[in-house]
Amino acid sequence: MTEMIDFAAQAREVSRLAAGTTEQQLDAPTPCEKYAVRHLLGHLVGLAAAFQDVARKDLGPATRLSPDAMRPDVDPGWRAELDRNLAGMTAAWHAPDAWQGETQAGGVTLPGAVAGRVALNELVLHGWDLARATGQEYVPDPDALQLSYELLSSWAEDSANGPLFGSVVPVPEDAPLLDRVVGLAGRRPDWVPPVR
Repeated sequence: MTEMIDFAAQAREVSRLAAGTTEQQLDAPTPCEKYAVRHLLGHLVGLAAAFQDVARKDLGPATRLSPDAMRPDVDPGWRAELDRNLAGMTAAWHAPDAWQGETQAGGVTLPGAVAGRVALNELVLHGWDLARATGQEYVPDPDALQLSYELLSSWAEDSANGPLFGSVVPVPEDAPLLDRVVGLAGRRPDWVPPVR
């Protein structure tokens, strides 16, 4: 039996960070080079919706589209939409069937148990991106953070596939776990927005 993972705590943290983001910050840069805050939030809105279909194995346009296929933006009412999508994502992955068999995400067929970890990792990484871009404190769910570390470590060791997020940024082994996760995802743990 595949272990199910509860998304609720990490989804709440992402929702809190989004609520603390001001309209004036939407054009600010983020650790994701091609994304301003508005694009990062648009990506979060979209991925939270898409990963509901991934969990339900409702394969279609949302599960086939590569995350790099477009640069999303936010629409009016994005905060409420993000909250709805995060709640829907959490509920979808709470179903035991979501973790069984195969599904599709970003056009890639993969086991449900892996897709669930990928979905949670997206919330962990983009939560950090949003917190850094908007100057907010980030308190990821400890269990989600550990799962992200395990997932990203396994990918980093599988050099045949190449880096998924970009080249790994070296981080000391005794650095905080969040810094090690961020480094494995190709981000600099010391990133701060440039002075404008």
